[in-house]
Amino acid sequence: MEYRVEREERVVGSIFKGIVQNVLPGMDAAFVDIGLERNAFLYVADIIPEDVGDNSPASVRRSELRRRKIKELIKPGQELMVQVTKGPRGTKGSRVTTRISLPGRYVVLMPEGNHLGVSRKIEDRKERDRLRRVGEKIVPPGFGVILRTECEGRTVAELQADVAFLQQLWGQVLDAAKKLRAPAVVHRDQTLLYRTIRDVFGDEIDKLVIDDPEEYEKVSLVAGMVAPKLREKIFLYDRDQPIFDHYGVEKDLDRLLEHKVGLKSGGYLVVDETEALTAIDVNTGKQVGSSNLNETIMKANMEAAEEICRQLRLRDMGGIIVADFIDMEEATDRKRLLDHFEKMLARDRARTRVGKVSSLGLIELTRKRTGESVTEAITTVCPTCEGRGRIASSDTVALWIEREMRRKLHDPGDAFYVECHPAVVESMIGGDGEAIEDLEHELKRGLYMRANFDFEFEDFEIASGTMDEFDRRYMGYRRAQVLECNVRRSALDGGSKAIGWTDGGYYIELLDGGEHVDGRVKVVLQDIRRAFSVADVILPGR
Repeated sequence: MEYRVEREERVVGSIFKGIVQNVLPGMDAAFVDIGLERNAFLYVADIIPEDVGDNSPASVRRSELRRRKIKELIKPGQELMVQVTKGPRGTKGSRVTTRISLPGRYVVLMPEGNHLGVSRKIEDRKERDRLRRVGEKIVPPGFGVILRTECEGRTVAELQADVAFLQQLWGQVLDAAKKLRAPAVVHRDQTLLYRTIRDVFGDEIDKLVIDDPEEYEKVSLVAGMVAPKLREKIFLYDRDQPIFDHYGVEKDLDRLLEHKVGLKSGGYLVVDETEALTAIDVNTGKQVGSSNLNETIMKANMEAAEEICRQLRLRDMGGIIVADFIDMEEATDRKRLLDHFEKMLARDRARTRVGKVSSLGLIELTRKRTGESVTEAITTVCPTCEGRGRIASSDTVALWIEREMRRKLHDPGDAFYVECHPAVVESMIGGDGEAIEDLEHELKRGLYMRANFDFEFEDFEIASGTMDEFDRRYMGYRRAQVLECNVRRSALDGGSKAIGWTDGGYYIELLDGGEHVDGRVKVVLQDIRRAFSVADVILPGR
């Protein structure tokens, strides 16, 4: 249901002592140097005022804070204590706030506040009232407290211990802030494993399995202090087979990176993550239904809604998300789908807001983003397409090369030597070499084509010269010569044809190479041209 990765030091949740670099009244924001690669973004509503009359700073509503002028609140060069609420992503720096909060297992402690809140996920009214009364007893003067979902059924002593621990932690943060010079980190949030114990590992979890003996000992010790009952649910995995293989996680991770997500009924989702938004398209695929069209569409949409909610959590996608469901004619069907979708989203720990189903079958929602999605964390941008997800076809690159040669027609010489990707060489030569011959006649130049196996698909180089010069350098071949070549499937014609390449990238049209694909064979040259040759495969024993 969820997959989290941590390969660098945690930024979100950490507290920094920063220096205001510049204040931008036009954006109602400031940029703060917190010691990271890019300055952090601080919005006016995230700055807790020092003077708000009788109210507690942390209890002032954001809508009231937005009305203030940022130039009256902070100045360049001023030092601030801030907490990262959203990690850096793409070209953007972190987002920070001066409204600091320290999460514990049962409560969230907010310095400089007197607010008392109870998690909305605790729905029992009696329990909410009980927790509110407990909260009033345990909240320290000058602090605010939010009672988390895990508080349900907990005793006063358990909650009191959590508050005392967080108070002590805040004291350490203040001491560190006094000693360190800005910009500096004064408190790092816990590692992924400990955050999992704090935020996820509750009564509803049956088992926590750890494959690192050292971490297992540490976690058992921590669990013994904060929740003794959970210790018996922690297990050490010590088999030879890797833990991900044993539980089948590796297969799921492979699917996690796929653009297309299959559904049990035969339908599928197409997931496109972009910087602006994430688009999810629902398709019926092989699902044809058994009764009527409306019921088939409804069934496909309901199944897709469940899988979309699962993918949101699994890939940790955030920001604006648009799900394109199959069009439904009846308003009652759209309402039924929306109710089901919201019910599935209720399981998600991240905060979400959902719009209505549009007349086009779209559901728009936002999901709180705190950093990179899982896909962004475990993949990198393709160096060839630079994140577009598409690259130029071999025919397109061939046209780029042709246009570049036309630009060079004023260069001295009567020939061009071209190096490019093997698939582009094939595209330029064409079937039976007709395309390259037509181009030579048109340009009135001899064309020497060679494949460079280290080139990216869109790379190419063109050199001007004379045919005499290029013949000496690149045409050391003669008719009936025997040489070795590597046999590969053609990039054209759906890969049904076998072709040969010399180690120097010279293209060889094979008359009978089908059974030797991916092997290395001896051939005898029958016809030699500047860009390619035709050859017969020499069978073993001849």
